[in-house]
Amino acid sequence: MIDPFDDEYFMKRALAEAEQAFADGEIPVGALVVCRNQIISRAHNLTETLNDVTAHAEMQAITAATNLLGGKYLTGCTLYVTLEPCTMCAGALGWSQIDRIVYGASDQKRGFQKFAPAALHPKTVLLGGILQTECADIMKRFFERKR
Repeated sequence: MIDPFDDEYFMKRALAEAEQAFADGEIPVGALVVCRNQIISRAHNLTETLNDVTAHAEMQAITAATNLLGGKYLTGCTLYVTLEPCTMCAGALGWSQIDRIVYGASDQKRGFQKFAPAALHPKTVLLGGILQTECADIMKRFFERKR
């Protein structure tokens, strides 16, 4: 049986957030937190809008999800993000004890796996490459437009 709520389904929702960031002139990264097949938070980069270098999509999604759940831990939850998290975001995700992180495109320049591969909680499952081409393409389009 096909699961209508698979990783691709949720990554498409994260891509919609990235498209919103793109439209707003933000680096197009989208993220959402899912718990029991329900989206409990959705976010995109707001670093330009808020003039805040920490306002990454993942940080916004973590904050919204923990506020909704009423606690600081995201056990039982999955983060879907269009780009591999940076070191800062990976550290926050590690502290949140999130169960899974699913990302689209790898970030060869600033991704946490290059600089801090042990930043995540030891029990967190990491899965990359979901809709990788689509996630990488939106970044390419954004930076081509900037140049």
